[in-house]
Amino acid sequence: MPIALISHPDCALHDMGDRHPESPARLGAVQNQLISSGLDFVLMHHDAPQASREQLCLVHAPEYVDSIVNKAPIEGRAWLDPDTCMNPFSLAAALRAAGAVVLGVDLVMSGQSSAAFCNVRPPGHHAERDRAMGFCIFNNIAIGAEYARQAYQLQRIAIVDFDVHHGNGTEHIFQNQPDVLFCSTFQHPFYPNTGVETDSAHIVNVPLAAGSDGAQFRSAVESHWLPRLQAFKPELILISAGFDAHIEDDIAGLRLTESDFAWVTGEIRKIADTHAGGRIVSSLEGGYHLSALGRSVVAHINALLG
Repeated sequence: MPIALISHPDCALHDMGDRHPESPARLGAVQNQLISSGLDFVLMHHDAPQASREQLCLVHAPEYVDSIVNKAPIEGRAWLDPDTCMNPFSLAAALRAAGAVVLGVDLVMSGQSSAAFCNVRPPGHHAERDRAMGFCIFNNIAIGAEYARQAYQLQRIAIVDFDVHHGNGTEHIFQNQPDVLFCSTFQHPFYPNTGVETDSAHIVNVPLAAGSDGAQFRSAVESHWLPRLQAFKPELILISAGFDAHIEDDIAGLRLTESDFAWVTGEIRKIADTHAGGRIVSSLEGGYHLSALGRSVVAHINALLG
């Protein structure tokens, strides 16, 4: 069964400034590596639709959604927090990024694809129910998870997040929803300085010290994530796929490589094959060293292909 690649040209028009690390060039770096690796020709390409207001409001407060629409500038930039702003194309990009994950859910739940990767921006896992932050406007993965729960009556959905930053927005949205298991590794202490104090049966946060390498990351996943995922028996797995823990990415201080991203994806895929009919939807979060990002996504998708 084919793997879907979901993206849209609108996502490259969101631009927060020449010096901002979350740049349009990220999508091109991924696409170029997919082409040079030959993967581009074996993936099923889909244009991301725009998420509807109803879909956004599955996890975001309606007044927050309306405020984002109202703040979208006609020209120039509108800042949402010190790290996150909108240009005239950002709203369309954010709607496409959320809509990509919704489409990914539809594709894997209908059996048209075994898995989907959403090459989209802006990222989403820092966006809380009523707040934009950390380059994120809407929480793409959370929207997809709640859409899957309601549209397909799923009882057990797992979200795994290996971005170098804690997915505070995803935790915030699902903190009181035990039918969504959230597993996260992240550098600590580090932005957004959350997740360490969480005490919840359905939230598995594993902080890693700066300088942690692949062996320490794999040990954390094996000890904490995998037993909980196996016991949870998810019917669908969504991945917040951040690649900024790569050793070449100077935004943070973890020391992972492409082989580590391939390994963790393979472990997630085994659980999906056992319990979820292989159904995985992955969406791009961080990753700011362009070459490392492209190579890591290739490794990730190769592992999804098995």
